[in-house]
Amino acid sequence: METPHSQPHAEPRIGLSDIEVYIPQPKIELSELVKYRAEQDPSIERKMRRAVESTGQHSVRFPAVWQDNVTLSAQACSGLCRRTNDLTGLRYLSVGTETAIDMSKPIAAYVEGALQRAGTPIPNTISTFQVQHACAGGTIAMVSVGALLAISHRSGEKGIIICSDIARYDAPSTAEITQGAGAVALLVEKNPKLLELDLATQGLFSSDVDDFFRPLGSTTARVKGGYSVQCYHEALDSAFADHCSRRGETPADVLNATDFIVFHVPFKKMAVLAAHKLLSLHLGLTGEPADAFLADRGFAQSLEPIARVGNIYSGSAYLTLAFLLSERYQALGNDIVGKRILLGSYGSGNTMTVLSARVAEGAPKVIASWDLESVFRTESTASIEQYQQWIDGPYDSETYSRLVEHADIPKGSYYLKGVRDDGYREYECV
Repeated sequence: METPHSQPHAEPRIGLSDIEVYIPQPKIELSELVKYRAEQDPSIERKMRRAVESTGQHSVRFPAVWQDNVTLSAQACSGLCRRTNDLTGLRYLSVGTETAIDMSKPIAAYVEGALQRAGTPIPNTISTFQVQHACAGGTIAMVSVGALLAISHRSGEKGIIICSDIARYDAPSTAEITQGAGAVALLVEKNPKLLELDLATQGLFSSDVDDFFRPLGSTTARVKGGYSVQCYHEALDSAFADHCSRRGETPADVLNATDFIVFHVPFKKMAVLAAHKLLSLHLGLTGEPADAFLADRGFAQSLEPIARVGNIYSGSAYLTLAFLLSERYQALGNDIVGKRILLGSYGSGNTMTVLSARVAEGAPKVIASWDLESVFRTESTASIEQYQQWIDGPYDSETYSRLVEHADIPKGSYYLKGVRDDGYREYECV
């Protein structure tokens, strides 16, 4: 039994206490997009239909004309702050993203100002910063802030991590079907209510590859599809091996001891393929037995939201995590407490982190308070013209001012008010 004198030497429990998801409302069905592109160029139809089938995607959510990555981040952070009782202990506000809007100032600083002007009591005694490594920026920010909180000797301190991105590719192209947009805000603190993270055993891998990149000045990414899938698999294998080594357990033992599995999901079938490869390699499971193993761990059920929303880059693993926890709580009730999670977070270019986590005691109350179905209740089917307006952007400041002047912006929404002559971006909340 620990004595009061031993308490200061105990390893602090660090993890997540809450998750908030924000997805912009406009949605384009991929069937409509394929039809539109085929009308423009019949030669592309077969390729696009094959791409839809091979990815498992159904639709893409994209930002309204008045939204950008700052407004998506602010919307998610605002929702999380409303659910957080006390922000006085906030020490870190970080955004993990590959959709920067400024070569100097981080999105986190813009978010801080936008929320403060809207009346959210964000203190100024915080550090705001941005982390970039393709889709893994949010995870790197999360474990970094977790480590900083772990060495603090003050109780009540916390951090907010926002995983926010807008995935855009050249159009027309088959890559269009894996676009998307959204933000997921994570509350990180000691003695977490939702998930306890095992930071000491995180498995890591990094390699300098050109599977995916976005040149300076480009709003669209460059991706080598097949090569990127290969890089994902190799990175997962290596980071998982490192994780198992740090746990002192065999890969088979780690997998069998895992109750839930969450991976980065650029598109639905990518994660399925990666999971099947891992199970085949370490457990000898293929086909239906592998599907059953994953279904028992909530894996397959958690992928459908990504198929309906699209790729949200840094937030995709955490959107999947939130929906998995919600679905598993509905199935298990309070028995969800103590369940073990294996989380794999990939960033092209490339890096992979594999983490273990445990569902915390307060999780049932936290999960029961979520309304994740609002992600789909609030979606709005967009016209091809609206979609094309997004694809044609960004616009010069004069054109943007005309567009936003006639936009119907819902109350409570953060929006890009305008871009000054010197290029500085200004944000407000309706």
